Amino acid sequence: MPLNRRKFLKQSAVTGAGVAIAGAATSTAQAAETTQATAAAKKCEKRYSLTVMGTTDLHGHVFNWDYFKDAEYTDAKGNAQGLARVSTLVNQIRAERGRRNTLLIDAGDTIQGTPLTYYYAKVDPITAKGGPVHPMAQAMNAIGFDAVALGNHEFNYGIETLRKFEEQCRFPLLGANALDAKTLKPAFPPYFIKKFRVHGAPPVKVAVLGLTNPGIAIWDKAYVQGKLTFPGLEEQAAKWVPKLKAMGADVVIVSAHSGSSGTSSYGDQLPYIENSAALVAQQVPDIDAILVGHAHVEIPELRVTNAKTGKDVVLSEPLCFAERLSLFDIELTFAKGRWSVEKVAASVLNSNTVADDPKITKLLSDEHEKVVAYVNQVVGTATAALTTVEARYKDAPIIDLITKVQEDVVKAALAGTEYASLPVIAQASPFSRTSEIPAGEVTIRDLSSLYVYDNTLVAKLMTGAQLKAYLEYSAEYFAQTAPDAAVDVEKLTNAGNRPDYNYDYVSGLSYEIDIAQAAGSRIKNVTYNGAALDDAQKFVFAVNNYRANGGGAFPHVASAQELWAESTEIRTRIAEWVTAKGVLDPKDFASVDWKLTRNGTPVF
Repeated sequence: MPLNRRKFLKQSAVTGAGVAIAGAATSTAQAAETTQATAAAKKCEKRYSLTVMGTTDLHGHVFNWDYFKDAEYTDAKGNAQGLARVSTLVNQIRAERGRRNTLLIDAGDTIQGTPLTYYYAKVDPITAKGGPVHPMAQAMNAIGFDAVALGNHEFNYGIETLRKFEEQCRFPLLGANALDAKTLKPAFPPYFIKKFRVHGAPPVKVAVLGLTNPGIAIWDKAYVQGKLTFPGLEEQAAKWVPKLKAMGADVVIVSAHSGSSGTSSYGDQLPYIENSAALVAQQVPDIDAILVGHAHVEIPELRVTNAKTGKDVVLSEPLCFAERLSLFDIELTFAKGRWSVEKVAASVLNSNTVADDPKITKLLSDEHEKVVAYVNQVVGTATAALTTVEARYKDAPIIDLITKVQEDVVKAALAGTEYASLPVIAQASPFSRTSEIPAGEVTIRDLSSLYVYDNTLVAKLMTGAQLKAYLEYSAEYFAQTAPDAAVDVEKLTNAGNRPDYNYDYVSGLSYEIDIAQAAGSRIKNVTYNGAALDDAQKFVFAVNNYRANGGGAFPHVASAQELWAESTEIRTRIAEWVTAKGVLDPKDFASVDWKLTRNGTPVF
C-alpha cells in the first residue's frame, strides 16, 4: 500500500524583497537576488526521509538461546542474538520514524544453522502433509519483513523445503541471479518494489534487487545441478538495475548475499566472485545502497565509489545471528518533476540493548520448547570427557570420532561393491573451539555442538599422491614458525585468514606437519599401515559434501570420481553411531595420526 512520508522540512515564508537600487553596488543586488531565489526554491522543494532496516545471516536464531549449551546465549563481547530482540529494535525505529517511512529487508541464510531449523526441516518437516509453518516464516511474517534475498544455506535442505518455506512467507524471496538451468529465466522474483506516499508530491518508488551467492552451484551441487544456475552478481545487477530505473525506481537498494572482500573460497572453480558486493557497487551505476550478507562480519558503513558516476554507494553488513540491525537513512528531494537521492548514511544497532519482543516469545515458545526437549535426549554414555579446545593444533580424540563414524558409514555403504576392498579414510575439521562431550550422559545437543553444519557424506576415489597434495594444502592453515621461536597457540593457526573449518584432519594415514617449512613443503613421513604411502595406491575418501563439491578449494577432491553419496546429515550419523554403541569410549575411535613438528622435532 502506498505510504505517507514521515515529515516535511519546515519551510520559512519569504517576506520582503531585496530591491535593487540604481547606483547601488551590483554585488549587493546580486546577493539579494540569490537569497530570494534560494528561499523561493526551498519554499517549493519537497523532501522525504526513508529508513531501510536490514538483517542478514539469521541462521535460525529466533531467541537468545544456545541449544548446544541448553542456556541463554552469552559471549565475551556481551552480544545477544535472535529475531525476538531485532523485533524490538524494529518496533522502536518504526515508532520513531513512522512505519510508513520504513522498509525491512534481509540478505539471506535464514532456514539453516540451529537445531531449531534442523528440527523443522528433518524431524518435524514443514514439507510433510499438514506439516508445521516454519518458525522463521512465522517470526519474519509477524515482524513484517518486506523482502528477503536468498542465501546459499537456503538450499541446504533441498529445493522442496525451500519452496515450502517460500510458500509460507508473506514476503518475496528474491534471487535475480538464481536462474532456471534450462530457460535461464529467474526461478525466484528478482526484485521487489514498494511505493511510499508523500503529501503534495508523487510517491517515492523504492526497488530492492535480491542477489544470491554463485557458490551454491558448488556447495549444494546435489540439489541444484541441472535445475538452477547462478551467474555472477555484477553481471545480473548490471542487467536489472537499468530495468528498475526504467520502471521509475527513485531509490535502488541491493540485498546481496555476498561479502565485500572481493575474494572467493572456491578458487577458480567458478568464474564468479563469491564476495562481490563492493564490486557491484563499484561497477554498476544507479545503486544507492547495498545490504551485505554472507561474510558474518560487522560493517556499520562502507562507502564505495562507483567507477562510472563517481558517486558513493553505501554498504552495510549487520553482524550475523540477529546480533545487529543495519539502518540506511535515505534523504530525498523532489525537483523538476522527479525524486533524487540527496544523502545516504548507514549505521548498526546492537540487539543487546533491548529485551525480546513478547509478541515473538509468545508466538514461538512452543516450537522452541519442542526443540529444547529434542536436543536434550540422552543417546549414550561417555567414559571420558572429550573437547575441541586443542583440536586445531593437536590430534584430538573428539575429531577422531567424526572420522570413525564417516569411515564406518562409507564401509557399510560400499559393502558388496567393486570398491569394498579399498581402504577407507576420512576427513574432518575442528569446527568449534568450545565443543565438549562430557563424561557420563551424552545428549543429541552434545553431539550436535561437535558438528554444527548440516553437511552430508560423500565417498570419493583418491590416490596417495592426491591425498598428499590435499594434506599439503590443508597445512597452509598453520603460520610458519622457526625452530627456535616461541610457540603461541593463538597465533599458530588461521594463516592467511583461513577459517578453522577449512583445516582438515585425514584419518587412516600417519603424517607430520613441519611448520618450520614454507607452505607447500610441510607434509613429512606419510605412511599407511606402517609403510611409506604409495602415490599410486587408491583410497575411498569419506568427505563431507561441502568439501566434496569444492568448498575450501582443496585440490583434487571436487574432480575425483564419486562412488557414493547420501542425504542424511553427518551429525545424525554421529548420533546414530553413539546410540548403537551405547557407550562412547575413546579406545573405539581415537588414534594419533598426525602431529606438528619443526625440523622433525614435535612441537607439543
